[in-house]
Amino acid sequence: MKERRDFLKKTLIGASALAAAPLKAQNLVCEPTAPQTEGPFFPDFDIKESDADLVFMKGRPQRAKGEIVILRGIVQNQMCKPVEGAIVELWQACATGKYNHRSDPNPAKLDPNFQYYAKLRTDSKGRFQVRTIIPGAYPATNDWSRPPHIHFKISLRGFEELTTQMYFKGHPLNKGDRILRSLSPSERKNVIVDFKPTKSYRGLEHKKGLFNITLNQL
Repeated sequence: MKERRDFLKKTLIGASALAAAPLKAQNLVCEPTAPQTEGPFFPDFDIKESDADLVFMKGRPQRAKGEIVILRGIVQNQMCKPVEGAIVELWQACATGKYNHRSDPNPAKLDPNFQYYAKLRTDSKGRFQVRTIIPGAYPATNDWSRPPHIHFKISLRGFEELTTQMYFKGHPLNKGDRILRSLSPSERKNVIVDFKPTKSYRGLEHKKGLFNITLNQL
């Protein structure tokens, strides 16, 4: 699909003009990003696609359901210097709040047009970019619903492997989330991203956000 190919050419991984847009230095956060639980739903399916576009899958004319977002970020060390070549894995639920995992008890339907997982590598300036959708909330227990979030695992020799989660600013379930509340105020601030509307791309409205990740160096 031409729309999908065009987006992948414009990702930071491809060092495209879109991805090369400068990131404001004042947004950099050098406090180590707080680790959070991996959760029970790391993908257990046969991963055939893991590129930076989770909205469109190869050979499928329809896009994934849900609100489209473009997430950019920098992986850096505690001195705020970019980390090149870091492996960034991310996975999430689809718009219904369902994970593509055999053990997910959520009765919601899977989205056959959503990719669910991506595996990227940071460029020479520590940057990554992905296009995805805002995942749905889902019940964790009878009295606790998890807010929309994206799971991340970042690894590179010479650094502590980090597993964490990213949240969407302003969602009403954030305040009551037990995992998010277990973090300190500054740690919470670093994993909550403000997504703001930007220009539509080929008629697809979307929001854009920045998630910088700081690793502990060994």
